[in-house]
Amino acid sequence: IEYLQIPSFILVIASLVQFVEMVIKKVSQPLYRALGIFLPLITTNCAILGLALLASMRNYSLIESLVFGFGAGVGFTLALFIMSGIREELELTDVPLPFRGAPITLITAGLLALAFMGFAGMI
Repeated sequence: IEYLQIPSFILVIASLVQFVEMVIKKVSQPLYRALGIFLPLITTNCAILGLALLASMRNYSLIESLVFGFGAGVGFTLALFIMSGIREELELTDVPLPFRGAPITLITAGLLALAFMGFAGMI
């Protein structure tokens, strides 16, 4: 169960950041506009830090860590490009009202995660 420690930390931090973002948006619009993109970046930085911690826990050598970091960066970039393309297509389709917005995004992210799990353990 120790392998779930870092993903659970990332999930808790990402959830707290999203909660704080919603509270700030309701309480103080000027502060929300001033923080802008920086609140979602905290979540991204948390995921990157999680990968760095994962690499250090696995005792990779320098070369292995560089390959792991490069692969993770390529994976994140690929996932972002694919997700943004799918979201653009979903905006043009007739999605049922209860699934619009976050629900269809979460379903899409889950299916995308399943597709990427097919690459697990290839190297």
